[in-house]
Amino acid sequence: MNLAEAFLLDQIPLAQRAIIPTTLKNAYSAAALVIANEPMFNIPSAIPQHGRIIQLAVDAAFEKLVASGQFGRDRRWRFFEKPTGRYLEVLFSHSALTISQIANPENQPRDVGFRRNKRLASQITMEFIEDEHPDTTGRPHVLLLHGHQKLDFAHLAIPEPLHWLGFQHKTANLMLMPHAVPEPEVAMENTDIEAVMSLKEEIDRWMRDNER
Repeated sequence: MNLAEAFLLDQIPLAQRAIIPTTLKNAYSAAALVIANEPMFNIPSAIPQHGRIIQLAVDAAFEKLVASGQFGRDRRWRFFEKPTGRYLEVLFSHSALTISQIANPENQPRDVGFRRNKRLASQITMEFIEDEHPDTTGRPHVLLLHGHQKLDFAHLAIPEPLHWLGFQHKTANLMLMPHAVPEPEVAMENTDIEAVMSLKEEIDRWMRDNER
């Protein structure tokens, strides 16, 4: 288990991951119902926008999930780099998660400004012990990636700071995991625990100095 995988397991353990497939399925079903019942959403010019309706349903579902205390610690709505709207950010103890609907789970989402900033300006690389570069320091960014139009995959991932390098770690397809709390949790080796604790101490230090 590499450090990125161990850190992600610490932040979002299997019990919380098991909630994700059902939440996404319910959101997709809600979006499909809205689309089916509103003729405006079924004219030719609206059909390519169905993904936006799905994303709104997913945002609403996860905001409700966080508010219920079942997922993450808190949530906030952040402005895009260009103030054309907001996106949902779910906060965990030492990381922040955003949700992206993508067509190809092998690639990072589109390289827009706010994602680039999260990767480069507010993320500690998993190699921070050897290379404490000041531009890659902060609260690590976790992505929840889910299927485009059709819900055939969902992954949690920690992106590489450079967009074209893909991911430091990406889970297997969450849509294929049991939708109940898995037992037992995967145990981490002592070396993994020590590395994750060191990483979290670095993040704590950054948050004390930079987050208000």
